[in-house]
Amino acid sequence: MAKILIVDDDQTIGFMLKDILEFNGHEVFVSQKPRRTKENILEYKVDLILLDKLISGVDGTDICQELKKDEEVAEVPIIMMSALHNVGDICKEAGAVDFLSKPFDMETLNNKINSILSPEPGTS
Repeated sequence: MAKILIVDDDQTIGFMLKDILEFNGHEVFVSQKPRRTKENILEYKVDLILLDKLISGVDGTDICQELKKDEEVAEVPIIMMSALHNVGDICKEAGAVDFLSKPFDMETLNNKINSILSPEPGTS
């Protein structure tokens, strides 16, 4: 399956997501350091990023924008997530392919991951 990087400062959420995604066959890496996201993408050769909107005083949309402007990593899809209301559009404007409002159920997450990583023929 896919290599997924979770960037979230809530260790409990990060490791819960890791366990569930690994159960579904993915290889998962968890980081609490948003400034190291590019390095982690390159080091682990990730296929997808789950990025929290607010991480340790850093705005995830800034990280998302930086990644999308960087040719080395711009192709890696990013799903942003947040407990804040009405930030989905802001996250998508920053370059995220999708947004999840916390709390979310794992079926929704899995469906989003699957649709992003294996798009329907003719939609890429």
